[in-house]
Amino acid sequence: MSSPDAVSWWARAVRPARPPLPLALMARAAVGMAVPLAAGLSAHRLDLGVFAGLGAMHATMNDRVEPSRLRAVRIGTAVFASALGMLIGTALQRADVDGLALGAALTLTAFVSGALSATGPRGSAAGMLLLVSAALGSGMPLPDPWWAAAPMMLAGAVLVVLLGLPAGVPKRPAADPRVRALAAAYDALGRTLADLGTSRAAGSRQVLTARLNQLQDLLPNQSRSRRRSRNPSRNPNEGPSRNPNEGPSRSRHTEPRTRRMYEAALAATEAATGLLWARRAVPPEVAGVPARLAAAVRRGGGEVVVPDWQPDTPSRQALDVALRAAADTVAGRDAQLGTAPAPPPDPWRLRVRLLSGGSVRYGLRVALCIAVGSAVTANFPLSKSYWVPMTIAFVLKPDLGSVFLRAVSRSIGTVLGVVVTAALLVLTTEHWALTAVAALCVALLPYATAAHYGLNTVVMTPMALVLLQLGGQSSAAEFWPRVLDTVLASAIVLLFGYLLWPERPRHRIEPRLVDATRALRAYLDAVTAVPGPAGAHRADRAEVWLRRTAYRSLADARQEVRQGLAEPPPTGRLAEQWLPATAALERLGGAVAAFAAQIRYGGRVPDPDEVDRVRRALDELTAAARAHRPPTTPPAATTPPAPTDRPTKPTEPPEPHDPTRSALGRAADELEALLTNS
Repeated sequence: MSSPDAVSWWARAVRPARPPLPLALMARAAVGMAVPLAAGLSAHRLDLGVFAGLGAMHATMNDRVEPSRLRAVRIGTAVFASALGMLIGTALQRADVDGLALGAALTLTAFVSGALSATGPRGSAAGMLLLVSAALGSGMPLPDPWWAAAPMMLAGAVLVVLLGLPAGVPKRPAADPRVRALAAAYDALGRTLADLGTSRAAGSRQVLTARLNQLQDLLPNQSRSRRRSRNPSRNPNEGPSRNPNEGPSRSRHTEPRTRRMYEAALAATEAATGLLWARRAVPPEVAGVPARLAAAVRRGGGEVVVPDWQPDTPSRQALDVALRAAADTVAGRDAQLGTAPAPPPDPWRLRVRLLSGGSVRYGLRVALCIAVGSAVTANFPLSKSYWVPMTIAFVLKPDLGSVFLRAVSRSIGTVLGVVVTAALLVLTTEHWALTAVAALCVALLPYATAAHYGLNTVVMTPMALVLLQLGGQSSAAEFWPRVLDTVLASAIVLLFGYLLWPERPRHRIEPRLVDATRALRAYLDAVTAVPGPAGAHRADRAEVWLRRTAYRSLADARQEVRQGLAEPPPTGRLAEQWLPATAALERLGGAVAAFAAQIRYGGRVPDPDEVDRVRRALDELTAAARAHRPPTTPPAATTPPAPTDRPTKPTEPPEPHDPTRSALGRAADELEALLTNS
């Protein structure tokens, strides 16, 4: 393996991303916070306005640019859990339970929160807010009546949802989030084709995978009845019958058309992946077709001409067929797509179930930290005891990256946030001015969250402290103890949820690799299967979805490795050791795609010995991951050292693949060379 990267782990950890400014989200967030607080001030019920503003903030934390239906479900799930947590917390405070009973109740809530958090992105948001709100409700001054806190949070969230309704029902096709995501996927495909045969190709393919993931999340599964409602065809590759005079921009046809165009993009992506693996470039006029498809998608449809060229390899033939099918779908015509008509089940249903081993372990992890935090707050005179469990809940949210980095970033971000808040309160404590400050902070939240967790904390801390100030619950002198609370909570997480917890960082990386090898094995089996005549078309159509599932699993594994690289040793070293295996699995996906093209367009017959070699190598890599035994050196014959400034980029072979040779055979050679060094 190459030597450690010239950029140290801490430099990667503090480096923020540079996301685009989500102006629409920022505007909705500001209005959503300002209106409840202003209404509370005007009605002389600022206590209720603060809880409504809190609900608006939690809605903003889960707001996305997506269709109204998906957006309402995402926000509703999170804020309902938040309101439930607030009801639990306020009921405990109303009952005036002692410290032991309060700690036990919060620990039980933490277990449910952690188990829910491990079920996927929606569960993660809901679980965190369930615990955060329960902690807040147990310590914040109760409104009058006491039970009004939870309903007011729901009211604030409803306001944020309503503010986004006009954006969720676009008047132009180009304004639809699904259309924008599809166009972005075609643009990324064009960049991948332009970079074929260069050192930039692997990075472009990773961007393409991310764009397809985003689009897949915006296109929920069709029901079984809707699938049956399509006109069947005797040719399984034919799409549903469609009136050619139907306008592509009619709203009721937007989702089915976008889905068909997405399926066409998947077929083109599979062909591009095979070309990337083989290091085979295509003519510039062909590489420019996806950009023209993206422009047509944004216009709502139109003709895109695919140039006549002479594809001389099976993978190039596959690309030519896929691009022509994509052009047909964008123009509103029927096309023979090599994909099944509906995606695999929603990732939410594929995630770990609530009562599975992974969910229970994570629930116990959060519960342990909350129990320790409750014991500490019960034995030390902390002025705001709820701040410790609230911080623990934020730091332990499972899909925000490294726990170590979040704990450190939260401590540093809280110090900076307190400094900013103290400076603001020196200037004014007038309620209307503080309302404007809270609105500004929540407006910055969508950008700060995407940029860096530490920046998110710098923005969120002043917002929380200003809300406390508005509710008459704090003074400037009580802000600095929040730094102590945050450092204490972060120390508890680092010690009991990170260092002493048996689920060490390698248990985050290696299960992702096991999932990826399983998905690749299923994709390989589909490509190399020899079904009967009735099942041939069905098997071909399933291949692309299996490849999509495999690359989604690989993206998850690569993300875990990237997060591990930003941690200090030994986690950083472990992540670096798994880099070659991650690269090898990504390249295997391309090899199987190239082999599928060789079967479909080159007449190649799978060699059982080659298939068995790859299967054995995948099984051996799975066993190595389960045994925490990463390969120590990449295959030297085919993989030069990765550039030091891009440690996560998969490496490439030194020369193009001979299309007369089996793509699967060379993939088997690469995997065996990798495993020889494990």
